[in-house]
Amino acid sequence: MALKITMFSDFVCPFCYIGFEVIRKLKPEFNIDLEWRGYQIHPEWPPEGIPAEQVRTPSDLDARRAAWQRITAMAAAEGLEIKAPTRFTSSRAALAACEFAREKGDADELEGRIYRAYFVEGANIGDAELVARLGAECGFDENEVTQAIRAPRYELRLKNNALAASQRSVSGVPTFFIGQYPLVGAQSSQLMRQILQRATERVIATA
Repeated sequence: MALKITMFSDFVCPFCYIGFEVIRKLKPEFNIDLEWRGYQIHPEWPPEGIPAEQVRTPSDLDARRAAWQRITAMAAAEGLEIKAPTRFTSSRAALAACEFAREKGDADELEGRIYRAYFVEGANIGDAELVARLGAECGFDENEVTQAIRAPRYELRLKNNALAASQRSVSGVPTFFIGQYPLVGAQSSQLMRQILQRATERVIATA
């Protein structure tokens, strides 16, 4: 029996990037039925982005620097490169594109590509044309991705994701529901492996 995992995440969250890659790494070890729910945590950020220094006050700099030291170390432990974004940008186009990709059968490659574009290359993932090109890199038709980003039905799915997050009292990302049990925040692959092993044992015991 598959282990059901629901993951609420957003492309502008570094911990979501780490959490996504950890789950992707562990997928071959477990029978996971993963439901990804794109959840836009900063809808106020515009597609063109905002310079990071305009969002963070000078008093935030030390805390931000310390936070990114921890994030970088955590990512490195998982074999990931990550850089602090210089612009904070809307994730709406990227989230809609991945809803489209999921409908086509597999969004993992595109999700990973979008995370790398934002957190490694410093790309503006609020730019619908750029997101469509990333989709094309992952084997999707660029024009279809462009149309999907504008399509009302994918906008509705994002709204439904936000509603589901509210109904399940999600207050931050990433939030995982492993079965019915919530888990907030990115975990190391070692710890997540232990969590999934225990969850799998529960599933087997109750089957």
